[in-house]
Amino acid sequence: MSKHTPSYTFADTMKFLIPSLIGVFLFMLPFPYKGEMTIPVAILAKWVEGQFHSIIPTISELFMFAATIGTIVTKIAQPSFIMDSAFLRRLFDVNGLFGVARVVGSVLGAMTLWKIGPEWVWSENTGALLLYSLIPILFSVFLFAGLFLPLLLDFGLLELCGALLTKIMRPVFKLPGRSSIDCIASWLGDGTIGVLLTNKQYEDGFYTKREAAVIGTTFSVVSITFSIVVITYMKLEHMFGAYYFTIVVAGLIAAIIMPRIPPLSKKPDTYYREHHVPVDETIPAGYTPFQWGLKQATEVAQRNSHMGKLLKNGVQTVIDMWLGVLPVVMAIGTVALIIAETTPVFEWLGKPFVPILTLLQVPEAAAAAQTMVVGFADMFLPAIIGSGIESEFTRFVIACVSVTQLIYMSEVGGLLLASKLPITFKDLVVIFLLRTLITLPIIVFMAHLIF
Repeated sequence: MSKHTPSYTFADTMKFLIPSLIGVFLFMLPFPYKGEMTIPVAILAKWVEGQFHSIIPTISELFMFAATIGTIVTKIAQPSFIMDSAFLRRLFDVNGLFGVARVVGSVLGAMTLWKIGPEWVWSENTGALLLYSLIPILFSVFLFAGLFLPLLLDFGLLELCGALLTKIMRPVFKLPGRSSIDCIASWLGDGTIGVLLTNKQYEDGFYTKREAAVIGTTFSVVSITFSIVVITYMKLEHMFGAYYFTIVVAGLIAAIIMPRIPPLSKKPDTYYREHHVPVDETIPAGYTPFQWGLKQATEVAQRNSHMGKLLKNGVQTVIDMWLGVLPVVMAIGTVALIIAETTPVFEWLGKPFVPILTLLQVPEAAAAAQTMVVGFADMFLPAIIGSGIESEFTRFVIACVSVTQLIYMSEVGGLLLASKLPITFKDLVVIFLLRTLITLPIIVFMAHLIF
């Protein structure tokens, strides 16, 4: 094999390295801050949320209202200034389901903001939980994720990781090597960041429908920060090491199994747009994986070094997320929480888990059963419902399961449906149940070893 002589200069390497390192620092470098592990983007988002918390719900409702009006006007009148603009058409010319979700989200947002209508719509456990707790977080995260994600995506880091990690990601998870960045960004940062990153890569033609669906539902893992919040709420902080190790083991096993079974295995290996061609992951003769990855990275960095274009795209991405995602999350999340709060649906759905938990020798099985399914509505509900259970063993199991389920309609689930990813509501229900059934025995086995 002939050795390859690098064709890129030191300056070319710096064009790749400096923006990519800044992106890694912002999204993937956790450090202690005010008593918790977090990342710089989360600190920036929390600062914005803290400074403007009183007005963000109102601003968010204005964006939801603008999305609704824009969608209705586009569907009825199809004005040329929207239809002739690729950006505005993408914003407002959406399918019927998303149009309905925008209307419902903006109406529920207005009812919550001004406390109009029945209290079960806007109470602190339903609409208010979304509008005053989750929406401000998403609003702030979207602001910085939209502006700064290009540093991770557009300067060659994914190309380098793809070349280095394909031999691991393909056989183990049936995914391209570049998807490793999605997983790490979710794990260290936030699951919402993972979904946004995956959606952008899917739209740009780097993932097939199957790959995007697998990554969005399997690798948009719960962040370390949220895991700490759950275990603290369960009064098991002293067990964090065993708790997080259990989550990692269960999560990895689920990530190996889920891509190999329906519905994810049935997704087609076609692309978002017909003209997208498969990304070639073969490494040419004469190159090591690192050399080939670095060559691709420097070429991508050279193509994307125009900062004005990147800034414009970043601002458009922020507006796209605010108008496209916020009303859908508000609609889906609020409806799911209303069902959880005002009906016994989740209690009924939890009944089949009683014999399973009993068979697995989990104490207080009846009390724990409904926490197995209520997490589908909101990630905090299992912890809220299960925190009163006396058995530490059972609280440990609930805390672990609630984090490994991943599909929460008030956050990641809503984002997945609001994104362009090829995921349906039925898919989310099936994936949620499968993840629960796969991870529950593993978590209980680990708990029996620990306790």
